[in-house]
Amino acid sequence: MPTVLFISGWRLFFYSNEGSEPIHIHAEKAEMECNYWLNVDEIGIQEAFSYNMTSSEKRAIKKIIYQHFDMIVNTWNNYFQHK
Repeated sequence: MPTVLFISGWRLFFYSNEGSEPIHIHAEKAEMECNYWLNVDEIGIQEAFSYNMTSSEKRAIKKIIYQHFDMIVNTWNNYFQHK
């Protein structure tokens, strides 16, 4: 389960067996967790799952994902190309 980023208490990661799925990122902080699909062509994200998160926490993690969008995509591509 490669960790991509630790920031503001969030751990962003993906699972090693997800290479056949579209690019997405999991995140967890305390008792909260979520998963967002990344649309590379439109530089967009879509919530796939969230648990125990307020609206403000969802905005916070989406902002982090947007700020690090290219790095997340590059990490995903590099990891699964070499697997």
